[in-house]
Parts: sequence; structure tokens; C-alpha cells
Amino acid sequence: MDHATHAALLEHIEASLAATIEHADLAPQLRDACRHALLGGGKRLRPLLVMESARAAGGSTESALAAATAIELVHAFSLVHDDLPALDNDLVRRGLPTVHAKYGEALAILAGDALLTLAFVAASSSDHAPKIVSELSRATTRMINGQCFDTLGGFPTNTNTAAQLELIHRNKTGALIECACVMGGMTAGVSEELLAALRNFGASLGLMFQVVDDIIDETQSSEHAGKATGKDREAGKLTYPVVHGLAQSRAEVARLEGEANAAIARIRGLQRASAASTAGIESLLNRCVSRTK
Repeated sequence: MDHATHAALLEHIEASLAATIEHADLAPQLRDACRHALLGGGKRLRPLLVMESARAAGGSTESALAAATAIELVHAFSLVHDDLPALDNDLVRRGLPTVHAKYGEALAILAGDALLTLAFVAASSSDHAPKIVSELSRATTRMINGQCFDTLGGFPTNTNTAAQLELIHRNKTGALIECACVMGGMTAGVSEELLAALRNFGASLGLMFQVVDDIIDETQSSEHAGKATGKDREAGKLTYPVVHGLAQSRAEVARLEGEANAAIARIRGLQRASAASTAGIESLLNRCVSRTK
């Protein structure tokens, strides 16, 4: 994905997110808090994955915009609530005060609630609404389950530490990333076989993204990362460097990158398409591998 294409997609995403907040029937202070949570920057990985997965599947990015908007609203909701004192108790997000730090806990809770409900308003406007709403609902439930395991434990019996760690990461972070890729395919009306290949790509990318995040938490400063780092180890949370060490964590990133690339090759094979069709998702994969914040 070249710079111009990336910039154009981001412009469409940002405009859709801003319009969602502006057109919603929200109390003034609630609108301000939602703007702060949603429009204060970010990689926009999940909506970009929706749109580029649609392109890889032979569909249009325009038809994927409603699903892309919806998934970023769910992601924003999750960050607002994760940052609350009862969960991660973070005061900085993307170099800015978190919503509860700026507006107080009560309004932060309500802003998260509003963002989640607006996500399903956006999803329901998709031309493929029933499938999109169903997929996003399941992924959101998985994400919340992952946060529950991460915060409160309660793992299935007879699971070792490594299995518990993977359970957290594949759900808390991986579920929405996997969902983004699948929803992109859904907007293109593809076969179940191609949807499975997109799901495999998203599952590998989703776990890899969180392993990289764990490495960043272990190795980067808070100033560079734009958020608090080192807190997971201090809190005794399960992370890949804590459980497996840094060297093995980096090896796992490489292994998952290989899985994701194999899935991309499968997508191209099913589509009988050139490498240009999957250039967008390949570019996003590469950005996730090499990121340091």
C-alpha cells in the first residue's frame, strides 16, 4: 500500500468517525468525551484491515466503510474502559490524558457505553448488516472475555501459564483484528473458503500484534510509546516476555508473520489474483511487525 492510498483511506475513516459523533444524539459533555476518545489519533489498524481485506477479496473499500467505522468505535470503547482505575488505571493514551483523567470516571464510563452502542448503529448501516453485526458481536464478546481473564483470572482448569497467556491475547486483542479481516471479506460477498483464509490471516496477525505490544511494553520508554510501559510486569500480568523471555517472544513474532504471509498467499491463490490485490494487507502486516509504539 503506497503512501497516497494509505492517506486516502485514513481520510475516509477519520471523516466517517467524526460524522458518527457529530450526527449522534448525545449530551454536549458526552459528545466532547466521545470526541476525545475517538478522534485523538491512533493507528486505525482495525478499520484499515477491514477496507484492505475487502480490496484483497475483490470488493470495494467504500462498501466496507460502515464496518470499518463500527470496529473502530468498539476498539475506542474498549480503550476507554480498559484505562479506568478499576482495570488498568492508565492516565495517558496516545500521549494525551485518558478519558477518565480528563473528564472523570462517570463520564468515561458513559462515553465508553455510547461508543459501543454507536458501533452497532454503524454496523447496521452496512449493506451486509446481519453478517457484520453478528461477526462484530461475537468478536466484542471475545474481547471482553479476554479482558476478564487478564484482569480477574478464572481460567479453564488444567491450562498452563503459556496456554493462559495465549487465551488472553487471542481474545483481548486478537478477536477484533481477526474480525476486521473477516468483515472485510463479508462486504465483498466472498466464499466461505476465502473467508476462512482471511480469518486465518487475522488470527495470526492479531496474536502477533499483541506479542509485539508486549515487547514494546518491556523495551520502550513511556515517552516513545505514548502510554505507560512496564506496568504489566509490575502488576504481575502474563506477557510473552514474562512467560517466554524476549528472545523467544521475537521468535514467535517471526513465526506468526510466516503464518500470516502463508494466509496471504492462500488468499491470492483462491482469488487467482496478482500480488497487487493483497498489497494493502501485506503492508499492514509489515507495519505491525516493525512498529515500536
